[in-house]
Amino acid sequence: MTICATEDTMTPAGPLAGRLTIAADGSYAARLARHDDAAGSWFPERWTLSGPEPYAVPLQGTQPEEPDSALLPLTDGRVLILRRVADRFAVSLLYPAGPGTGELLLGAVATPRLTLLPPAPGGTLAYALAPEADHTTLWRVHGGANGPERVTRIPGRCTGGAWLDRGGRLLALDRELDGRTKTVVVDLERGGETALLLQITEESNDRLLLADPDSGLLLLRSDAPGYDRLGWGVLGSSLPVRFPECLRPTGGTLTPFAVQPGQMLAPESCAVAFRMTATSGTWLGVWRPSERQLRQYPAPEGWLPGTGLWTADGELLLPYATEAEPCGVARMGVPGVPREVVEPVERVRAVGAVRPMGPMGPVRQVEPLRTAGQVEPTWAGAGRPMGPMGPHPSAGPEQRPAQPPVEPLEPLEPLEPLEPLEPLEAVEGPPSGEAAESGGGIVPDAGDADNRSTASAQPSATDAEPQHIPGHPQMCRPVPLQEAPLAARQTRWSVISGPVRISGGGCAAG
Repeated sequence: MTICATEDTMTPAGPLAGRLTIAADGSYAARLARHDDAAGSWFPERWTLSGPEPYAVPLQGTQPEEPDSALLPLTDGRVLILRRVADRFAVSLLYPAGPGTGELLLGAVATPRLTLLPPAPGGTLAYALAPEADHTTLWRVHGGANGPERVTRIPGRCTGGAWLDRGGRLLALDRELDGRTKTVVVDLERGGETALLLQITEESNDRLLLADPDSGLLLLRSDAPGYDRLGWGVLGSSLPVRFPECLRPTGGTLTPFAVQPGQMLAPESCAVAFRMTATSGTWLGVWRPSERQLRQYPAPEGWLPGTGLWTADGELLLPYATEAEPCGVARMGVPGVPREVVEPVERVRAVGAVRPMGPMGPVRQVEPLRTAGQVEPTWAGAGRPMGPMGPHPSAGPEQRPAQPPVEPLEPLEPLEPLEPLEPLEAVEGPPSGEAAESGGGIVPDAGDADNRSTASAQPSATDAEPQHIPGHPQMCRPVPLQEAPLAARQTRWSVISGPVRISGGGCAAG
């Protein structure tokens, strides 16, 4: 919910009677109502909007109010009233007290003109502007330690007012200076520092009408196109301000008064409510930047023009007052942005219950299979099979089935000696890093000394046999015929790369 204070509603000399002001959280509202007596005197009236049904409570005092008295509801249920008394303005708080009305005087501001700003976020503080000839004073009329406090003095004449954040720190004002009107932002946490917020061109008059803190959507009026037009932009965006043709009605005026909240970072999806005024009457307009069209709806009977609020669900609430119902709220559901139709997803057949697997038993060691004619390998200096699959020392003698005797194989013919290999040509380029010193491996990145690389799995070439590997036996057993080609290939590889350890079998003589 966003409440806009346009320049025509904040004119100090104009009557404010009948205008309804809604609190920052939408819980309460306040206005000047009129008695049914012959004099037609005015009295403050507070509306409660947070309950199931709205209702009004009169806050009349001992004397009638002037029609130019300004009201501002707070979120705690009290109503701030600003009365003109001679050459100053008295600030008081009104609240229900039994059958009557309680009043607490906060203080007075000595100034010829004083206008209330829209309710600050949080609903506990209240600010007002006191424009003078060459500057404007910003006052905190409620929430200070000792009554009304002066916040800052701003060069130029300031009007309007819109809050740019939910914390109540950034306040946007329209400042007229040197014949031009530009929107400036006031930082209340830095002693009232001001900075330029809106300037389309140096020669244009740019005014901010409405601001939504959630999405950053800004509604403005500027004569940069050549005459006054309504435009929109996004706070903090580098995109230019756009002036839609649909916001340029003929024979009437448009005034934004509420924007849909909760559209975080989605300004084009925000719905904006307009009051449309023409000679034929007053009605309602709803617009979204993404739709690029202005939808028009008839206003409810007795609608208090320029008053309303949006809910997060996209429902527009419009207060109204008639003779039959002096306190009512019309709810209007505005169609949202049409969404793309998504094809339904086919249902997947449910899978049956999966039977859980039981606990696994202990792992039993399996005896390796041996084929006929296979000779058990031996190792130099050991007389028993090697490896984890051999018998445990504590076990008894191994029981093996009787096997037929193995006939000795005829010895193989000696292989022809291999021709010496041609030396490889060295790769041009100087070696670098630790790889050049070690003769192989992975070269770490020069830009990262600790790259945690894994060393190469290929063994580096050596000129001598490693000491931890036993040397080849001089006398080798015959190799079966089916292993002769493999032995030949292993011998060739041994010639190239040096001594190779062959696991699980014998060594073929080269």
